[in-house]
Amino acid sequence: MKTTGLIVAAFIAFSLSSCSSIDDDSINGDQSSMGEVGAEVYSYDVPGVENAKATVTSLEDGISSFSGEATITNPAILNIISNIPEFSVSGNKVTVSGLKVKVTKEGIESKIPSFPGIIVKYDSKVGDKYSVSNGIEREVISKSTDDDYPYGFFYIKVMKVEESPSVIPGVRKLVYIANHKFGIVGLEVIYDDNTNSSFIVGGSTEN
Repeated sequence: MKTTGLIVAAFIAFSLSSCSSIDDDSINGDQSSMGEVGAEVYSYDVPGVENAKATVTSLEDGISSFSGEATITNPAILNIISNIPEFSVSGNKVTVSGLKVKVTKEGIESKIPSFPGIIVKYDSKVGDKYSVSNGIEREVISKSTDDDYPYGFFYIKVMKVEESPSVIPGVRKLVYIANHKFGIVGLEVIYDDNTNSSFIVGGSTEN
């Protein structure tokens, strides 16, 4: 599924006007096929990360449960993953199960206790902020009006949501790149030392 860079964020380190705020702390909307059982999300072209893939294993009361795995040879990324309670690390193999995410045609919301809250609402405007617990703030920092973001063999409109500070050890902030049809299509991870990683996110379904 081209939905949730949240899963990829977890693999890696594993969310009207310029000061407006979103009052609702949960998304609504019809169920997206990107959150149905069997839907997949994956990342590629990431140095030190191979075969990163997650699959929806169950869907109950609108909440999708993801399980996934990846092979990580980048020591910095592997060290960060090792500090995330939901993940199991054996050598270079990383696995996770039971990650809860709400995926609708309106947006994507994490139900993971250590990584909660709305990741993206597609009708948001630049400057909108999502209500998130644990001291996290997610803000829409850009939204394109033209098809200007390269995605495969074509270009699409995207919005970027910045999460800062990050609750993930070793990560300063995350930037989710999303599209209303394809969900999360990219992710930027900025580490504490100001280095960064960029991830392309793809999948098996769309809105």
